[in-house]
Amino acid sequence: MGSVIPLKKTVNSAYLELRDLLKEKLSNVEGLIKLKLSSEVELIKKMSDHHLDSGGKRLRAMLTLGSAKISGYDLGNRDVNLAACVELIHSATLLHDDVIDESDLRRGIKTTNSLWGNQSSILVGDYLLSRCFEIMVEDGDLEILKLLSSTSSKIAQGEVLQLQHKGEADLLEENYIKIINLKTAALFSAATRTGGCLAGSNLKEKNALESYGKNLGLAFQIADDALDYYAKERVLGKEIGKDFFEGKTTLPLIIVFQRAGNQEREFLLETFKKEKRSLQEFNQVLLLINKYKAVEESFKRAEYFVNVSRDALAIFDDSHEKRILQNLSSFSLKRSY
Repeated sequence: MGSVIPLKKTVNSAYLELRDLLKEKLSNVEGLIKLKLSSEVELIKKMSDHHLDSGGKRLRAMLTLGSAKISGYDLGNRDVNLAACVELIHSATLLHDDVIDESDLRRGIKTTNSLWGNQSSILVGDYLLSRCFEIMVEDGDLEILKLLSSTSSKIAQGEVLQLQHKGEADLLEENYIKIINLKTAALFSAATRTGGCLAGSNLKEKNALESYGKNLGLAFQIADDALDYYAKERVLGKEIGKDFFEGKTTLPLIIVFQRAGNQEREFLLETFKKEKRSLQEFNQVLLLINKYKAVEESFKRAEYFVNVSRDALAIFDDSHEKRILQNLSSFSLKRSY
């Protein structure tokens, strides 16, 4: 596999501002997650503790809390409960992803499946989802229950769709967007729409928040996929070329295929048909990535979704929260972790 690049010290200020603004609420989210993941089964406790200790940005929880705040929610702790719920959905998908991708590391730490095996990881992922649904039922809002349960279904469909297209170097860009919309953007948009639902916002505002989250999620995933082919900007704990070695076709490769000559296309098709790809083949693909400026072009596509995301919040009154959320949209392009 590729090398690991050290973590940069600079981070996007909007993310830090939002985290600081929601500091108390986020602390309560962490406490609730730990409470919900407690179990008398020792292995579940060990695995869930290990997964939580591996860190994470809690970005989806922050989006739930921030969207509730911009919508004027101030009626208690439902925002905390549902932010924890959104994070549990995300954590469950990560556990399942690591099994599917046969990953050994996440955020620089050994994955649960590499330590305790695939069967245990799948079951603990299912346990997280079941705890999440308990929170939704306890909340009692049918609109939110329908939203978050359908989102879990979308994420699963996205994973299966990606698996279906594994090894296709000629994947259509529209199919790629469909995959990341289901896999990533669906949970972002559910998190932001949930904030509006909590505050009893009107349909126009809820739709605006959903659009904000969806386009933020698309930009976030496109940027992440582009960074996989750009070693200088890689994140601590993520292997360079991870998508390539797993046979996943992402936007940089799609752009290369669109612009490549016949011989180059044939090389890509044959390389991705293989069960395993070599480091030498990865280096050849990197040359094509650089030749056709595929990383730069991917970031341009991501920037489009960033702008749509920012514009979606225009219907809300100017406020400190609105400014931070709009600036947060650029976090997907500028983040260093």
